[in-house]
Amino acid sequence: MTQNMIVKSKVASQATLAALTVLASTWMPSLAWAQSLPVTAGQKATAAQVAQAGVPLSELSANAPDNYTVKRGDTLWAISGLFLKSAWRWPELWGMNLNEIKNPHLIYPGQMLYLEKKDGRATLRTRQSANGDAPLETVRLSPRTRYEALASDALPTLKSHLIEPFLAEPMIVDENGLTSAARIVATQEGRVLLTRGDRAYARGQGAAALVDEVGQKQKAYRVFRNATPLKDPVTAEVLGYEAQYVGKALLARGESTQESTDKDGKPRTDIVPATIDIVVAKEEMRVGDRMLPEPERQFLSYVPHAPLEKVDARIVSVYGSAVVNAAQNQVVAINRGTRDGVENGHVLAILKDGARLIDKTDDARTALKLPDERNGLLMVFRTFERLSYALVLEIKDGAKVGDRLVNPR
Repeated sequence: MTQNMIVKSKVASQATLAALTVLASTWMPSLAWAQSLPVTAGQKATAAQVAQAGVPLSELSANAPDNYTVKRGDTLWAISGLFLKSAWRWPELWGMNLNEIKNPHLIYPGQMLYLEKKDGRATLRTRQSANGDAPLETVRLSPRTRYEALASDALPTLKSHLIEPFLAEPMIVDENGLTSAARIVATQEGRVLLTRGDRAYARGQGAAALVDEVGQKQKAYRVFRNATPLKDPVTAEVLGYEAQYVGKALLARGESTQESTDKDGKPRTDIVPATIDIVVAKEEMRVGDRMLPEPERQFLSYVPHAPLEKVDARIVSVYGSAVVNAAQNQVVAINRGTRDGVENGHVLAILKDGARLIDKTDDARTALKLPDERNGLLMVFRTFERLSYALVLEIKDGAKVGDRLVNPR
């Protein structure tokens, strides 16, 4: 590759800082954009508290390696787990050169990471010390600028293919959004099912009318059916409706009216539905399926971190109608959203409900409730007002509807 400007990373003594802050985006337009990703004041403040000391040995994973070479296919969450017990606590590992490391968002395959332990603390370097008394320069697990032709060399926080479908496919809508959504009303030649390349006709209502806008690009709509109510496991309140994505349509011609006469010669106004073309078909579509405008793409950065405020949430549903228990890398909906302060990247602990039993050692046969125990971790990656989607990162026995979610410790 000719004249690629490569900026070599200086890696910080904080093991997983870069490991967790690297951009994991579905659409990553350029490295310049990646470098502009924000690091919050709170994260900087936390990093500053340990900027001169490194990490207590008690925070290291029991199997933390002495050295590790970053490889293609690695994720930063996995690298973090190699070095730390609590992989999401990356700000505590960031620091030791805050003036130089403005934004810890990139790390690349091929980097050698060496773990150093001294005086009860641990640091991470990109080269080994010459000897125990004269260590080489400490460098940071967060790179300076690195320019390459392909932005895809940067490691993702998570394997992005696990969540990409959920950024575009399932939709959470409220009751008003559901009832006011446009709908397919007819097909050509009386077809029952529609697929890619077919033309159909649709109607909107009120603000959802399907109309052309002069000078605007062709409108795109997501087509869905079977909007399933998502209920709070505790209160049974319907928090929203999860719409099953079946495809995508483009508006070819807006709906309108035209004047004509009936068989008796009397004037009448005919309603002419909009014309749509099916351009994506995950499943075959049919009359009655609903349509919602496709939202603009968002360039999202996932920076795993623990919530600052106390969270007490529940799993509302496991995505996939045939799935009862969510395994690792599966998606669940939770009963907290933006109105509750939940944001992309929040890491929550999954608790397993402690069993209820009778104390057989007590003559009174007292009823007991065993403590809830941590069963895994999940990370929020898409938020709505009252609900959010989260990816199960770690799990022991499977996560199910009703499981409690709290701040990780």
